[in-house]
Amino acid sequence: MRIVAMLQVYNEERSIAACIEHLHAQGVDVYLLDDRSTDATVQIAERYVGRGVIEIELLEGHDHFTLREQCRRQEALADELDADWLIHHDADEVRVSPKPRQSLAQALAEFDEAGYNAVNFLEFTFVPTRESPDHDHLGYQHTMRSYYPFLPFFPARLNAWKKQDGPVELESTGGHEVRFEGLKMSPQSLYMRHYLFRSLDHALRKFTVRPYDPAEVAGGWYGFRSRVTPERLELPSERDLRTFVANHLLDPSNPRKTHLLDEVFPRSREPA
Repeated sequence: MRIVAMLQVYNEERSIAACIEHLHAQGVDVYLLDDRSTDATVQIAERYVGRGVIEIELLEGHDHFTLREQCRRQEALADELDADWLIHHDADEVRVSPKPRQSLAQALAEFDEAGYNAVNFLEFTFVPTRESPDHDHLGYQHTMRSYYPFLPFFPARLNAWKKQDGPVELESTGGHEVRFEGLKMSPQSLYMRHYLFRSLDHALRKFTVRPYDPAEVAGGWYGFRSRVTPERLELPSERDLRTFVANHLLDPSNPRKTHLLDEVFPRSREPA
């Protein structure tokens, strides 16, 4: 069974190698969509062509970040790619099975055999803390161990699916939830570790350097990401978070419905 992650990236030179290597070890190939990165992301990814990466596509340039156009391209790729299963994937994500010693490919094959054609992922958001604020290095996954479970609604990350004969839709949810006729979601979710940002400086570079599509921001997309300002940016204490031990020991109980930074940068109310 061939699984392909459609990996969309922009300036991910710190995380791209680890992401590709992890997916390759999990039995997943990568089709990389680069949105005009200005760092070494593409050059690093090129080293993995033929050993994890099947193709690198350079997206057309825009003055702002537009998720809708990326999703529309992935909708087309979902029909074009030679794959049995597909995943909408970001470079700051690590997707795993909650079962010890089970790979992602083995988990998806198990769901496929049981007759399911879509799988949700439970999200565990990893962030730096006041006690340990800087993880902006290649080994961030080993040092940044504080997290909180995040579930604004269910399913919130329904974005691994069996290739369909007909069209699939990703655009309306920004790739978070695939939609197609005859969808049958597995009752069991897999896990996703999400490394939101690695330091305060990285948060500023990630969320403020490149503007977001104004129409998408007006529609409520991106949450705190479109509202981050340096003077108010702050880190939580590790005392208020959980500590990572192993994938199968991640704790999904009592998840947060909003990200911590959504409380620091709430959406302003429109005048009545």
